[in-house]
Amino acid sequence: SLIQRPFLTGTSLETDADLQYLVTGGKLTKVKSNSWKKKRFFQLQDDGETIWHESQKALKRNNTFSINDVESVRRGRQSEVLQKFTDSSMEDLCFSIIFKGKRNTLDLVASSPEDAKHWVTGLEKLIASMQNLNTQQKSEHWIISRMRRADKNRDNVMTLKEVKHFLHDINIEVNDMYAAKLFEACDISKSGALEGEEIKHFYELLTAREEIEVIYGKYALTAGQMSASNLLDFLQKEQREAVSLDYALMLIEKYEPDSAAKQKKQMSRDGFLRYLTSAEGTVFNPAHKEVYQDMRQPLNNYFISSSHNTYLMEDQLKGPSSTEAYIRALTKGCRCVELDCWDGPNGEPLIYHGHTLTSKVLFKDVIKAIRDYAFRTSEYPVILSLENHCSVEQQKVMAKHMTSILGTALLTRPLGKKMPTTFPGPEELKGRILVKGKRLNKLDVVFEDNSSVDVDSVSEEDESAEAKEGEQKAKAKKSKIKLAKELSDLVVYCKSVHFNSFEHSKEKQAFYEMASFKESKAKQLAEHSGAEFVHHNIDKLSRIYPAGSRTDSSNYNPVQMWNSGCQIVALNFQTPCKQMDLNQGRFLPNGKCGYILKPHFMRIPDFNFDACNLTSGRWLRKKNLHIMVISAQQLPKLNKDKVSSIVDPFVRVEIHGVTADKSSAQTAHINNNGEWKQHPSQLFNPHRGKSKPLSISGHLPTGFNPMWNKTFVFAINVPELAIVRFVVEDYDPASANDFIGQYTLPFTSIQNGYRHIPLLTKCGNVIPSAGLFVHIMALDD
Repeated sequence: SLIQRPFLTGTSLETDADLQYLVTGGKLTKVKSNSWKKKRFFQLQDDGETIWHESQKALKRNNTFSINDVESVRRGRQSEVLQKFTDSSMEDLCFSIIFKGKRNTLDLVASSPEDAKHWVTGLEKLIASMQNLNTQQKSEHWIISRMRRADKNRDNVMTLKEVKHFLHDINIEVNDMYAAKLFEACDISKSGALEGEEIKHFYELLTAREEIEVIYGKYALTAGQMSASNLLDFLQKEQREAVSLDYALMLIEKYEPDSAAKQKKQMSRDGFLRYLTSAEGTVFNPAHKEVYQDMRQPLNNYFISSSHNTYLMEDQLKGPSSTEAYIRALTKGCRCVELDCWDGPNGEPLIYHGHTLTSKVLFKDVIKAIRDYAFRTSEYPVILSLENHCSVEQQKVMAKHMTSILGTALLTRPLGKKMPTTFPGPEELKGRILVKGKRLNKLDVVFEDNSSVDVDSVSEEDESAEAKEGEQKAKAKKSKIKLAKELSDLVVYCKSVHFNSFEHSKEKQAFYEMASFKESKAKQLAEHSGAEFVHHNIDKLSRIYPAGSRTDSSNYNPVQMWNSGCQIVALNFQTPCKQMDLNQGRFLPNGKCGYILKPHFMRIPDFNFDACNLTSGRWLRKKNLHIMVISAQQLPKLNKDKVSSIVDPFVRVEIHGVTADKSSAQTAHINNNGEWKQHPSQLFNPHRGKSKPLSISGHLPTGFNPMWNKTFVFAINVPELAIVRFVVEDYDPASANDFIGQYTLPFTSIQNGYRHIPLLTKCGNVIPSAGLFVHIMALDD
């Protein structure tokens, strides 16, 4: 039966020992605190995806979680809870399940090392199986899992009542008469229930993509299928790809599921859909998924993914500080993290947001977390931005912890045997950790024999103090702190200095001396001295940070700062928002390594680029971006407990970039995601530059695949700085629209043609089943 189809690839619930162990289930101790340690029964369900567990509250619903919701599984006592509330002798018994989004980590203790190993290995296999599914397989799995859920009595047949529940669950609103007609059309045996081939027929009706049928039909000119030559024709004309017949043959070999078609070197409709939902068929250029840029240029020639107040999980007034926040930022590709350091008890420095009620975390625990996670996502250098409020004695402890814990990864002197005149590149600094902070002397003394003073006074860096006081007053009252030589000596390429003016920086400051700018100051410089700001960032590093008044950990728009050539544009990673979407999109290419090479005109002093006041120059490469929003697939319900919770979706396309390029446009919304009736579409014809009518008419309500067929044209002046954001929202006439999903990427990473676009949650995680289908064509102006 289709309902029983497993999703596992390469593993089997029946034959794999680890998965069988999870199916049998067992008791694990759930740990929350020293006094809260409870034994709970955990078990993998028949679908191979859902884990059920006992709940303390008898009436608690949904005491399950899906493998789809799990970010990772960590062996041992790696979480703060397990480190605090379990003994070191229990290392082999402990593991943690880390969830996507804001769900609390599940900290567990098994009864034996063997049990722990079974659970961790089994969960890792399930996660890997889910990740290995392509987009089409994820879509199929999502539908089948919802069918299973609708089959309340698990008899592998579906009654009319169960069909209605299923349709509502997958976001299709139909009246009783339509549901009955659909059911009757599939109930060939007239038994009053769907089973076997009838369920398969129902599934095929449901998943038919008529917009794909139209495109396929246009090119399937070989006995109703696509030959390799037909496919090549499609790739060259529609997708605008400069590829050969060998490439088309490779796609057939890779994606065609029918062995007979494959033998004839042809692509069936199913194979074509698999290709369109594959990496090659998505909007993001697969060539940009790996590191493809020159990584040997000086560090200041790159945008660097950067976090502000990295230690915070929530707001800046009373939110928790945690090593987990550093782990999450680093695993998202962040390459510059902030450590706000204060004196702690027992001679141990602490990290927290000063003068607030935020909780505290040990400095040494943060350094350990950075050591363990700095290079798991990216091998390129990590910068530790220190905001130092500690006494000299505890500064020495900070230096000791960094040198002893980080070892050879910590950069303690410049590369090479003589004083450098510019930064090394990310490639040269692979696997290294740099410290940004105050330094007592010039870097040149590293290559001299004379010793420097052990302690001296430097101005204190205190972002929160500046926020409270107002900038001019803060300058006048800049407090001083004593700086220990041991800590000072760890600052190599990122010496913090005060910014006076661009002229002063050019004449008086060395390349490794860098300033931090509050967002308002940076915005003022970008708007009134744009070209000078870009020139400043050709030689120096600049760090931008949010205003201290953002006590809710909200974010400023990073695009204007990147447009000014600023490298370290620090955002609150803990806050899901449009600004973080833009950050995730900016750093999506180049292997998500956290470094993006700045455009050529922002690296060479011969140019005078100003993003706010465009003039003629090499940056002007005007494009007309044609985007047709064709359809969406399997949009999630926003309120699963509410009976009338079918979404009314619409799509907005936003262009972010230089001032002249900012733009947005949106489709109409579709009422009840199923009441809207399809009309013949006007699909964009890239060869004639105008619409060509193609007849598409739906058989099912559009809730499953809502269709718009709406074309937008955007004029883009500086494509190298443009970022495109696709947003799907639920229209609400009475209040603010609800967010459904989004996807953001640089213009330079977009593929032309018919493309699928994955959708991400607010927290930046992929919604496994949902997506958009669009046609894109970027044409020279």
